[in-house]
Amino acid sequence: MPRNKFQTVIFTIIMVLCMVYCMICYNIALNVGGMHNYVFLAAFHELVIMAPIAFILDFFVVARIAGAKAAKIVGPDNKNPISFVLAISAVSIICMCPLMSLVATILFKDAGSDFIAVWLQTTAFNFPMACFLQFCYVGPFVRFIFGLIFNKKNAAEDNNTSARRAA
Repeated sequence: MPRNKFQTVIFTIIMVLCMVYCMICYNIALNVGGMHNYVFLAAFHELVIMAPIAFILDFFVVARIAGAKAAKIVGPDNKNPISFVLAISAVSIICMCPLMSLVATILFKDAGSDFIAVWLQTTAFNFPMACFLQFCYVGPFVRFIFGLIFNKKNAAEDNNTSARRAA
């Protein structure tokens, strides 16, 4: 997991790009009646719009809420770090899914007077897929990639810190 602001930004960028891309592919597939090869390319057109919005929402709003709520859910005495990761993921989904569904409804759906109904339906369709992706695929994948990028660097920093303390 991220240890400083720079790592948090990198982690958030990777997570946002992966989750948003997958969710866009899912929504396009829903709109066209199934998955087709062109969906993978078509998703990049929306990704350039949706990813920056998702980053801003997640980094500046949802991450703070998710961290605070996860700490309350897991409790201060919990020694299992995976519990905290899962709690953050759950709260993030609960916050981000309706927010990003709202953005998608505003930008890509011609909801008209049925705006609220279309937004709620979009959220209801997106929520199970967001949970599935976050807990089963994208979340573990992003944590793995992040670990590959930063674990060697973190190990070196920890060794330098330990050496300075011992001296």
